[in-house]
Amino acid sequence: MKNLLKTISRGIVKSAIYIYCKIVYRFEVIGKNNIPKKGPIIICGNHRTYLDPPLVEITCGRYARFLAKEELTKNKFLALLSHVFDAILVKRDSKEVKALKESLQTLKNGDCLALFPEGTRNGIAKGEKVKDGAAFFALRSGAPIIPCGIKGGEKGNRKVTITYGKPLDFSEYKGSKDKETLDKVTDEIMTNILELAK
Repeated sequence: MKNLLKTISRGIVKSAIYIYCKIVYRFEVIGKNNIPKKGPIIICGNHRTYLDPPLVEITCGRYARFLAKEELTKNKFLALLSHVFDAILVKRDSKEVKALKESLQTLKNGDCLALFPEGTRNGIAKGEKVKDGAAFFALRSGAPIIPCGIKGGEKGNRKVTITYGKPLDFSEYKGSKDKETLDKVTDEIMTNILELAK
């Protein structure tokens, strides 16, 4: 019963967000056919605003679980979204074991994990190092990465475009814990994301 109520709540909230974003931002989705309908995947996008996770949630066509910073739940609205969409909460600057296990289990279940390698909004523009979490999950699980570029939505250009790229397969490195490999995969993921966000 509890799961049924959450499923219904998720559907209602997604519909409301969809309508709002369609009216206000006139969003367009490109490359949705690049997202496999079944099987474990990791969606990775550039991170500009609080709007990014809901945009991915309503456009990817999958049940997606986001990795989100625990402190976001201090905001009541974001706390509600985190609950409704089953976000996996992570303590800032922490390799929390519980979140890592939950993320890997999500992929093992054949579901979709979504995260932003920048780690924070406009992380690259702020000069912050891109996080290797996406690469870590890809190498541990063998799940393909779906790069996602989001652009628009700012003053003077309200229209938002979400572009999903072709799956990136890093299965040849599966099981590798080598930092050099993690960095290489992270760079390739981010390069693809930024190309799609142009």
